Amino acid sequence: MNAPPPTRLRKVLLPAALVLGDTVFAFAALTLGYWLRYASPLGNLGLDVPDATFPAYLPLLLVGVAFLIAAYAQLNLYGERLLLRKFQSISLIIKGTTFWLAAYLGLSLVLKFEPPISRLFVVIAFLCVITVMFVWRSLFYLLLTRPAWRERVRQRVAVLGWNDEAQALAVTLEADPAHPYRFCGAIPLPGDPPPPQPLGTFDQLEAALRSAQIDVLIAARSDLPREIMVRAVETCERTYTEWKVIPTSFQILLSGLRLQTIGRLPVLGIEELAINQLFNRALKRAVDLIGAGIGLLLATPVIALLALLIKRESPGGPVFFRQTRVGAGHRPFTLWKLRSMTPDADALDHAHQSTARGDPRLLRLGAFLRRWNLDEIPQYWNVLRGDMSLVGPRPERPVHVDRLSQEIPHYLPRHLVKPGMTGWAQVNGLRGDSSITRRIQHDIYYIENWSLWLDLQILALTFIRWKNPE
Repeated sequence: MNAPPPTRLRKVLLPAALVLGDTVFAFAALTLGYWLRYASPLGNLGLDVPDATFPAYLPLLLVGVAFLIAAYAQLNLYGERLLLRKFQSISLIIKGTTFWLAAYLGLSLVLKFEPPISRLFVVIAFLCVITVMFVWRSLFYLLLTRPAWRERVRQRVAVLGWNDEAQALAVTLEADPAHPYRFCGAIPLPGDPPPPQPLGTFDQLEAALRSAQIDVLIAARSDLPREIMVRAVETCERTYTEWKVIPTSFQILLSGLRLQTIGRLPVLGIEELAINQLFNRALKRAVDLIGAGIGLLLATPVIALLALLIKRESPGGPVFFRQTRVGAGHRPFTLWKLRSMTPDADALDHAHQSTARGDPRLLRLGAFLRRWNLDEIPQYWNVLRGDMSLVGPRPERPVHVDRLSQEIPHYLPRHLVKPGMTGWAQVNGLRGDSSITRRIQHDIYYIENWSLWLDLQILALTFIRWKNPE
């Protein structure tokens, strides 16, 4: 029997197999949850539910499966771009199952089922679903990433034109054998330097696309002459090749690019980012208020103890240190910390962005505070006041903002959002004297890709990676 064409395999057969597999294993996980709730010692932890036999509970299990698959589909878990993306897919499964947990519990409160949905069953089933789906998906990806299957699933990509962006794209694709795209070569335009894997000239475009079986043609720049752009698009239509363009006119905030119609003309531009939408701002602020309130309440005894130790080692200065930083909208605010240096340290240090290790002005206790980031505990107050968020780019002093905005491209957009106590750069090890350019790249990534789920991930990683390197 002949193997199915790669396009049909990617777009139809494998997604259908995933939906079927997820359905079967979701039902198995909910059935396991039922057994643990009603036939194992765990059941003693909850209230008895009348008529909780398996046949009576079966409709509730089927409703739960339907909810799970719907949540996964809503998150685009079955798109072909995720076929080779194990950890992205598992992350979406955790996210979708968490939504399912909230929706299923809410449904049990609003609607009266017979028998009623056991809340203990829902919690146990939540853990079972994540565990079972992780095992099943891991086995699926283990099979799919074998070379014979992987090369049939990956889309073959060619680049039209050759420049720095095209080279960076080629390097990225070649470095990741599990990437959904496979770089197959380039078609240079007149005046371009010769690419390492030429597929032919622009006049040979159609023959090159057919002979190399290209699925996607990516233009290396968005300022192509109109004649070349039209010919390339028409050729892609004839060869059933996807057409994409690297938007060189937009260097940052690419996730905010949207096509809209003004009159009858299509216009491409950056729309409002998700992190700045009204509902998301309210949601993020609610998390900030709850988290900062709990954090400040729990940290009060710690702050009192550290204040006594600071006064004991350095009685001549205040317990708290305050400094002007730049926040959202380029507005200055007063940042609060526990003092970790001698009282005159700030007056002697306007030029340095961060304190060097072993700085003689550091208190003995101060080195310990900075190593474990305990000096930043008072910033819960900044979060409650609305100057900061729990998660966001770290704030800098005005003098450094002015300097860095002149030296580093795309530095200022980090002030589109509130600064944070922790951030994507910090949980990726970019603290202290680390590369400021890489920090900015991580900050921009966070702003572009914000979601409540990403914030929760960063907060969880912060507690795992709280300690600064020695």
